[in-house]
Amino acid sequence: MGFRIGSAWAGPVEHLRTLYAGYPTPDDGVADFTVRLEAERPWRRWIRPSVAIRGDFTLPDAAPLPLAQGLLAAEMGMNLQMALGQRRYLILHASAVERDGRALLMTGHSGAGKSTLAALLGERGWRFMGDEFALLDPATGQLHAFPRMISLKNEAIATMAADVDSRRFGPLLKGTPKGDIRHLRPNDAALAAMDRPARPALILFPRFGFESAERPMAPSEVFVRLTQASTNYVALGEPGFAALTGLVKSVPSIAIDYPDTARAVAQVERLWATLAS
Repeated sequence: MGFRIGSAWAGPVEHLRTLYAGYPTPDDGVADFTVRLEAERPWRRWIRPSVAIRGDFTLPDAAPLPLAQGLLAAEMGMNLQMALGQRRYLILHASAVERDGRALLMTGHSGAGKSTLAALLGERGWRFMGDEFALLDPATGQLHAFPRMISLKNEAIATMAADVDSRRFGPLLKGTPKGDIRHLRPNDAALAAMDRPARPALILFPRFGFESAERPMAPSEVFVRLTQASTNYVALGEPGFAALTGLVKSVPSIAIDYPDTARAVAQVERLWATLAS
């Protein structure tokens, strides 16, 4: 997906240029979606600057963000265009990683830890495919990568800082609606393979803050949860239904609880090894 992003202020675009350096441009030079960061009122460009998110698709009642969170506004604008405008793929609000041509999907409510887990696995022998959206092709059943910046929140920032080069981090954004946020650029391996799809092999529903536990999930429960996790399931109609039912029928799903990331990574590796045996 290609994005064209304009801003009334230079700061957000400069951050984007740094964090997205080396990403490919659209093959035909034409962006799929447009995002604009504008002042909510003309004087708010200079006096208590506030950033309103505009573009091909908008949410009229969305509250503007302070200019200090302009990078977050740009990322939210990109997410909004994908969520409301994407029609080629079935979009799942999930993170994804790949190993040996097979993909692991992780989805759950905000704070479940799917972004942190995907980021950690991406540094430990897996290929990072995406943090915010997983793109399922209704025609082939394959998962396509969308490795944009990883949005790390609160304690996850320090967790990842111990594993990766500080030059891959964006600025620390304090006091956002979800707490402190810092964006992490995916590693070079993720970017080099971003055009390579993978076959879904396992779906996990992680839940952070509980003692380690696992339970297999019935296809009916998984189907309902994934319809809730999709932003365009209804808009796609019959192809969306066929893609989702095919995924649920062919891929095992497990709910996991974990108290910390070290044990979560160990759980994931053990479940993946069991799947492969």
